[in-house]
Amino acid sequence: MNAPLSPREDAAEILAALGVSRSAGPGMPARSAIDGSVLAQVAAADHDGTEAVIAAAQAAFVRWRVVPAPRRGEAVRRIGEAVRQHKDLLARLITLEVGKIPSEAAGEVQEWIDLCDFAVGESRRLHGLTIASERPGHRLMEQWHPLGPVSVITAFNFPVAVWAWNAMLALVCGDSVVWKPSEKANLCALAAQRIALQVLADFPEAPPGLLGLVCGNGAVGAQVAADPRVALVSATGSVRMGRAVAQVVAGRLGRSLLELGGNNALVVTASADLDLAVRAIVFAAAGTCGQRCTTLRRLIVHRSIVDGVCARLVSVFARLRIGDPRAPGIMVGPLIDAAAASAMDAALDAARADGHAVLCGGHLRDTVPADPSRPAGGAWVAPAIVHCTRQTDIVRQETFAPILYVCGYTDFTEAVALANDVPQGLSAAICTTDAREAERFLAADGSDCGIVNVNMGTSGAEIGGAFGGEKQTGGGRESGSDSWKAYMRRTTNTVNFSDQLPLAQGVDFG
Repeated sequence: MNAPLSPREDAAEILAALGVSRSAGPGMPARSAIDGSVLAQVAAADHDGTEAVIAAAQAAFVRWRVVPAPRRGEAVRRIGEAVRQHKDLLARLITLEVGKIPSEAAGEVQEWIDLCDFAVGESRRLHGLTIASERPGHRLMEQWHPLGPVSVITAFNFPVAVWAWNAMLALVCGDSVVWKPSEKANLCALAAQRIALQVLADFPEAPPGLLGLVCGNGAVGAQVAADPRVALVSATGSVRMGRAVAQVVAGRLGRSLLELGGNNALVVTASADLDLAVRAIVFAAAGTCGQRCTTLRRLIVHRSIVDGVCARLVSVFARLRIGDPRAPGIMVGPLIDAAAASAMDAALDAARADGHAVLCGGHLRDTVPADPSRPAGGAWVAPAIVHCTRQTDIVRQETFAPILYVCGYTDFTEAVALANDVPQGLSAAICTTDAREAERFLAADGSDCGIVNVNMGTSGAEIGGAFGGEKQTGGGRESGSDSWKAYMRRTTNTVNFSDQLPLAQGVDFG
């Protein structure tokens, strides 16, 4: 049997098949989360290069905005077909660069495909309203027009899907796009960009510069956010990053769409189906090695069953296989880098200092002997469970790692208050067989999050529903529903088809 390819060798094979160069000269190293090895060199955009991409996007917008929306939808349909053809290669690259297990990586690419299908349908539904006018012989209506160049700033944990949520809708809405990917996922961005540009090269109406890409550090993102030609900045990442972007964009009275932190809770009531609840909890807490904004971070369990639930979860967590995500049977890959593992260490130390009990999990360098299935250089951790007496400051913070804090509750009102008692407001869930509890959790005085689920986990949103949250999560909405409106501008029009000129509100001007 041939020895498995190293991440570097595997990446070389994938990039060659996709037509992406492994060496762009001096720039930034693209590393694998699996072993920390350098997979390729990526050219870093400087100030002048970023300026050129924005200028090209502005010029492209002027031409693309007058292409009929259904025709713009056809371009996106063709992109979706190309992604289908390259799904396996792109998923393999996601696994290599950011460490997702293959099924999750393939699921992320499928999100791009699904979003293309959704956006194609929306290209024939970008409609406004006809409104009853108070004036005789007048028609009142609204229209939606293309907005302008859209900047998309993405995080490493969904290196392709989040860009697709924004870019595919922006394209059908008549906008151009400038993409600033995470420095930790530049290869995925280069590959996704190449697939899309190959399609647009054969699409007659698509102007040069329609999809731009600028790889670089935070200064590049700041330059894009500050540029008045960029009509909308859609940024996904930490609260700290989002606050900085929002201030810059607001300073020039631009638009921002923010998808920031989540500190998501799941309530398990005394009536819950515990078999279902445990399955929902384990994927939501340990999937993607805890590196989803919708990851389950706080479990709020009725005191009558909390000890039993903790015991079951510890048993299941002990059976999760952790290692190189390319190996069969692996359920949890690495954290993105050593800094993420250090943040997990620090959070667990803080939890112990607060008097909480760490039931399992932590940095594997400290808890188990060296394992050949976990290559040196990767940030390997075991998902942790912390039994809390109360929600202290560390519990109310988001640590981007697989730590599940478990708290007990007595009264349902207390459970709702605990779930809401964090600065973030992205996702929440409840497991119950009591319809009254379920409906209360969904009601105005229930969860304060943007995504609220019943009898399932906090993660795994479908593209058909608007994605986003409240409070420090930023308030933005992407993907499905009517989120296309974020990428367009609304005009209200009044048409007088009479020979009179009555004024609104009965005003008489003689």
